[in-house]
Amino acid sequence: MSINLKTLVEPLILRNGAVIQSRIAMAPMVVEGSTRDGVVSQQDIDYFQTRSNVAGLIITGAAVVNENGRGFNHQLSVSDDKHIKGLANLAKAIKGNGSKAILQIYHCGREAAVAYAALGEVIAPSAIDFPFLSYVPREMTSGEIDEIIKDFGHATKRAIMAGFDGIEIHGANHYLIQQFFSAYSNHRIDKWGGSLKNRMNFPLAVVEEVKSVVEEFAKKDFIIGYRFSPQEIHGENIGYSFEDVLQLVEEVIKRKVDYVHLSIFSNYDAQPSGTSESFGQLVKKQANGRCAVLIISNVFSAADAAKALAHGDIVAIGREALIEPEFALKIKENRINEIACEISKESFPGLALPEKLTEWYLSKNCVLPPLPGLDSLR
Repeated sequence: MSINLKTLVEPLILRNGAVIQSRIAMAPMVVEGSTRDGVVSQQDIDYFQTRSNVAGLIITGAAVVNENGRGFNHQLSVSDDKHIKGLANLAKAIKGNGSKAILQIYHCGREAAVAYAALGEVIAPSAIDFPFLSYVPREMTSGEIDEIIKDFGHATKRAIMAGFDGIEIHGANHYLIQQFFSAYSNHRIDKWGGSLKNRMNFPLAVVEEVKSVVEEFAKKDFIIGYRFSPQEIHGENIGYSFEDVLQLVEEVIKRKVDYVHLSIFSNYDAQPSGTSESFGQLVKKQANGRCAVLIISNVFSAADAAKALAHGDIVAIGREALIEPEFALKIKENRINEIACEISKESFPGLALPEKLTEWYLSKNCVLPPLPGLDSLR
């Protein structure tokens, strides 16, 4: 086995002293296994229990901190104390083989189509008639902003009570936190909008609220991660540049998070235009050892993961975690040739994929990236 492959399954000590047993993470993905009101189901338990050997750091799909921010019908919720019992069972299932259990927490903001259907409105930094939405979000009041910030803190306390090893703040993928940071989505003229500095205020207030709760209620090695999209440029619609986001990342790191997580959909070595280094390499340079950098996208083999380590400290697998539930274990046990890179009719029954998730991937209008081998089930 090469040195790089060995490095993948070596322990990593995070800033706060937490030790993860490999440099591999399972990326946060919406599982669509929970009940309609976000309660953990047996499908959730089976899905994560089956993957308890997939990585050293296992991050759940987004759990909504307030029901007015729900974007998916069957996603996890951490919006109420009633969810703690189910989340405790989920954390236990994830940690069964020594992996760290991380609960990703978020608010969907303008993208909360499910909340719109239930409540008749969604909230966002600004009331903008976006061409890709069938409704206009309502601009949040200053009181509502304060409330949502507190909701992230309440969600963190519930994660602590449920026995999770950490939380990941979802500041990426055009959801509420990114909407506040984006000049395209945020047209406010108060302290929450306008200048780049003001557009940082909401993301940083969420980080500070989470930190405050962790310092009061959690053990010293409770992990805090922050996920972000490295740029928001869609033709003429520019929310922020990579240079802008580096300033935000710097402020997030100063608040002593344990890792930052780049949300990339093209490839782990993707680069900003005009540079010879990848997003991950540039963020690692910015972090300068003050926190770990988690990189992702298009990792489907041990070789891919080893190459991705040149761009981050931790390599996340998404679709590959759906395909190969023992990814990290097989690398550790030198069973590289047994790692599956696509689904087959024979392997599918053992993958414990929730019914709604499978239906989503197989639907004609699926917007998810393709899951290799799934067509064999049609």
